[in-house]
This record gives sequence, C-alpha cells and structure tokens, in this order.
Amino acid sequence: MNDLRIEPVDGDVMLEEWRHVHNVVVPPAAMSLEDARERVGRNRMENAYLGEVLVGCSTVRPPVGADAVATVIARVLPEYRGRGFGRIVYERALAHARVLGAEVIETCVLAANREGLRFAERFGFVEADRYVLDGESDEWVDLRLAPAPVN
Repeated sequence: MNDLRIEPVDGDVMLEEWRHVHNVVVPPAAMSLEDARERVGRNRMENAYLGEVLVGCSTVRPPVGADAVATVIARVLPEYRGRGFGRIVYERALAHARVLGAEVIETCVLAANREGLRFAERFGFVEADRYVLDGESDEWVDLRLAPAPVN
C-alpha cells in the first residue's frame, strides 16, 4: 500500500489512462478522449498507481448550488479491488471536495456494479435516486453521503 501514488491528471497520456479506467469500470458511459478533455477542464481527475501500474482513478465534480453538492467518484480496475486502494482513492477525493467547500457529497454508480454499490454503502452513502437516461437501457443509482450522527 505504501507504493500507491495518486496524481492529478496532467497531459494526454494521463488523461488516456484515466479514460481507460473509466471505460473499463463503466462501459455504458464509455467516453472518447475529447469527452475526457472536456471533463478535465471542469473536474478534478486523478489517477492511482501501484508503483508504475495504473490501478484506478477518481473524479471530483466541484460543489454546485445552494447546498454546495459535490460528486465524488472512485474507480478501481477489477483486478486490483479488495486491497484497500478504493478507500484511499475515495478518501483523497472526498478530502478534495471538502477543500472546495462541499457541504453535501454524492456519488453515482452503475446499478449493475454491485461491488461499487456495496463500496458506497460501506462508506455511508444511501440511495437517493435510480434512473435510466433517455434513450439508454442501463440503470444508474445516485447516492448521497448520510450526515454524520450528532453526539
């Protein structure tokens, strides 16, 4: 775990790596390099490496609206799951969203990705909405991080 390195996407090589992880983890939302370029201009996107090997990526959509809602998405390639990398990637992305002023944290998971849904629930996310995008057939789940209990 000490060899896990997380870096902001910088340049086309890293953007292509980010896109690879995104497309493997959520194939129904596969995007082109141009789509990824557009997103890196408005979101914080990072790649996670174990030594020099790409294992995952993250996206932080900055807070919007009166409730300062940010979206945090952590993705880990299937062959690297179950080793704690997702937790590290998620916690770093969450910390960045908080630095940006997020008051509410959401995430989005492909409903067919049972591992992703269990991961989100383990970290305190609760389902807020299920939907199918117009003209599509895949179901998506929006989840919201439940507020911490007040003692």
